[in-house]
Amino acid sequence: MQDPSRGYSFEMDPLADYNPFANPFSNNQTTASLDQKPQGSSVPSTSAVSAKQEKQQPQKQTSESIADFEKRQEELERKAQELQRREEELQNSVLFNAAKKDKNWPPLPSKFCVEPCFYQDINVEIKVEFQPIVSMIYYIWIAHTCLYVLNVGGCLGLFIQMGEGTMFGLSILYCFLFTPASYLFWFRPAYKAFRSDNSFNFMVFFVFFFAQLVATVIQAVGLPNLGTCGFIVALAAIGKQESPGDLAIGIIVLVIACGFGLVALGDFFLLVRVSRLYRSTGASFSKARSEFTSGVMRNQHVRQATSDAISSAVRVQMDNIVN
Repeated sequence: MQDPSRGYSFEMDPLADYNPFANPFSNNQTTASLDQKPQGSSVPSTSAVSAKQEKQQPQKQTSESIADFEKRQEELERKAQELQRREEELQNSVLFNAAKKDKNWPPLPSKFCVEPCFYQDINVEIKVEFQPIVSMIYYIWIAHTCLYVLNVGGCLGLFIQMGEGTMFGLSILYCFLFTPASYLFWFRPAYKAFRSDNSFNFMVFFVFFFAQLVATVIQAVGLPNLGTCGFIVALAAIGKQESPGDLAIGIIVLVIACGFGLVALGDFFLLVRVSRLYRSTGASFSKARSEFTSGVMRNQHVRQATSDAISSAVRVQMDNIVN
């Protein structure tokens, strides 16, 4: 630098402002502090961001789990509906195929003069969980049939040995009447009830099977001249002993009477078991009545007869009004 008054120049000493006792880091810290931006609302810290993310993460996981659960539930419901639809289609196809199949009961020879009347296959038409109970009902019916045949033989022995012609005639009538009637009035309704879960057929079975139970108890008792080999007839034949064959006939009749008693006991336990099974399904008499009403109204002949009756009644009322 040059002084104009003196006309010569001078320079500043670079060591003039140097202080050896000053803090050498003060300038750097000041510069760094100036360079730092103020902490506050403009830029959040890393800990605050991480805490916010940790708070939002469980909520996100919960929403994802709920959505996944709802998705799985919808899928399970869809699969359940599909299984139910397939089961109904399978059941309907079984019934349709059964209607198309040839009738196989009673099992008669192919060249016999009478053809089978029904199609029956417990392993095909009845659900697996109901097959044992339906088989038991069928075996009970077979036991009744065998007892009716044995009763004819016992009454034949009484007719030959003691001249009981009335009992022999009634035993033949019972065998030919009760055997098909029991099949039609309580076994077939039970078979159809378990096949299609029909409450009306259950009610028919209960009514006629209870009547069968009462009749079997009376047959086991064996009132005289009633046509059955019961305990009273057996004891009378054993106590009579007018000839050597009376004791043998009495023993045979007593065995048949024991058979009637065992079958009556089996009828009772079977009736209780079917009744409990029926009640466990939530069925009732009102349901049976509604099924009967709907079944009757679906019948074409019933609908035609009902419409004819209504039209004739209306016609009569109109004629009375006109006259």
